[in-house]
Amino acid sequence: MKTASFKKRMLDGERLVGTFIKTPSHEILEVLALSGLDFVCLDAEHAAIDRRSMDICLAMARALDFPAIVRVASGSAENILQALDSGAVGVVVPHVTDCARAMEVARAARFGLGGRGFAGATRWAGLGRKSMPEVLAQSEAETFVLAQIEEPSGVDAAAEIAAVDGIDGLFIGPSDLSVSLGKSDTNSPELHAAYETVGKATRAAGKAFVTWAPTTEKAAEWHKYGVNVYFIASELNWIQQGAGTVARSIRGFD
Repeated sequence: MKTASFKKRMLDGERLVGTFIKTPSHEILEVLALSGLDFVCLDAEHAAIDRRSMDICLAMARALDFPAIVRVASGSAENILQALDSGAVGVVVPHVTDCARAMEVARAARFGLGGRGFAGATRWAGLGRKSMPEVLAQSEAETFVLAQIEEPSGVDAAAEIAAVDGIDGLFIGPSDLSVSLGKSDTNSPELHAAYETVGKATRAAGKAFVTWAPTTEKAAEWHKYGVNVYFIASELNWIQQGAGTVARSIRGFD
């Protein structure tokens, strides 16, 4: 089961490759499930993905046993609950800046006192087919939270964030972090130093190290810092690149 084993593979340090989906389309998700990628992430933060379209895409992902993550619009308990209830195997939570915030979002994704509310009729719970003990055990084994590090304060607190129980990986957003550092590109020494810091923190805590890259060449730059999960570009980038390559090729005919 690809979905059921995804968290373990990630925490075991396996190199995993996926992409963001910006278009709320289950057809696009279905195509990407056949591509050889390990996962996709529905971007509910920066794209027009509402709860209904997210639910349809996650239904397709579950039917295909294709791991689907949701980057929630914010780390509110409501956003995290809705993504997980709909069938996301994990969430990316933006703007985790300190240990206290990390503890809040980790709690929101876990069943228990003060945490995620329990409902047995959700897709995650098998639409009523699973017992409470089964659902709780499934959540413990499969659900994960990736804390996105996008500000210098998050880098400074990386070791404390990574040590939080229920935070399964740290995700450097290189563009947001660069802007927060006052930079206009993702090539600065300060950004590379941040990757070094976060990489050490994730290794010490036994957590996953995750990042986004626009290309495989850029991903190779981050590999030396111990990144093992790569979000490469998005389906929009790949559509544009593929179409542009064909158009240029046709125009180049003699």
